Amino acid sequence: MENYTAAVIMGVVVGIISRILMLRTDYRSYPTYPHGQVIHLALGVIAAGLGSVAVPAFMEEDFTAVTFLGLAASQFRDVRNMERNTLQQLDQMELVPRGTAYIEGIAMVFEGRNYLVMLTSILTTAGTILWGWKWGIVIGLATLLIDKIFMSGKNVGDIAEVKEGTIRMEGQHLYVDDIYIMNVGLEDTRKKIQKQAMGMILTPKNANGVVTLGNLGQRQAVLHDVATVLGVFRDAGEPSLVPLIKRSLDDGRLGVFLLPQLRDAEKIKATIKRVPVLESIYRKPLEAKVNK
Repeated sequence: MENYTAAVIMGVVVGIISRILMLRTDYRSYPTYPHGQVIHLALGVIAAGLGSVAVPAFMEEDFTAVTFLGLAASQFRDVRNMERNTLQQLDQMELVPRGTAYIEGIAMVFEGRNYLVMLTSILTTAGTILWGWKWGIVIGLATLLIDKIFMSGKNVGDIAEVKEGTIRMEGQHLYVDDIYIMNVGLEDTRKKIQKQAMGMILTPKNANGVVTLGNLGQRQAVLHDVATVLGVFRDAGEPSLVPLIKRSLDDGRLGVFLLPQLRDAEKIKATIKRVPVLESIYRKPLEAKVNK
């Protein structure tokens, strides 16, 4: 029993450390600090405890522990729904919304990270019981590295080249390089655009990038992140000053029309390159047998 107690404590501690490492509030300010972080840390503690206790229960052939794991899975699905609903409500107040695809990706991440915490605790506890606390520490560190790998995904810079484009007006028609963006009817709006607007061109590196960047949800994620980091030159009720991304039908390039408060081309390029490629959107047509 003492051996089990030490192993459970080891699993819980490593699980909590895992959740702390995976909990980051960056420029997107989500989860909020401190209350949003407290919620997710508390859920991480619960996940670590359930994962750690499950191992001794199985070893003692107390298979009712499966019920608790199933209950935990149900609770973590509720976490996903909670995050989705919260962000959808907040998105209505954004000058440049995240979009439903971005929101679903964030909600999926918060659910998945609780499962990672549970797995970390299970493996650490099992290693400690079977081979001693030294191996428990080794396995715990290994699982923390695995968690780190799962945290890292592809960014837009991995699938596309980003360069500055030229904003130009041909009468009422707005272009970024040769890519048509929209019709601007008001003279006052055209003057604001010529003064404040900046353009970027995203060139996909392969067919996977063409299909992925063609998705409207991925485009909206790019616009939201740029607006979050560099601001946006607009207010509510000004639809003609909404940032847009349009696609070249000839080669799949994207023309990005932006109205940033901070007009710094290098910072805009760096921000776009770091926009995450949304998991639910990323496509791999090159992997299809017909394309091989």
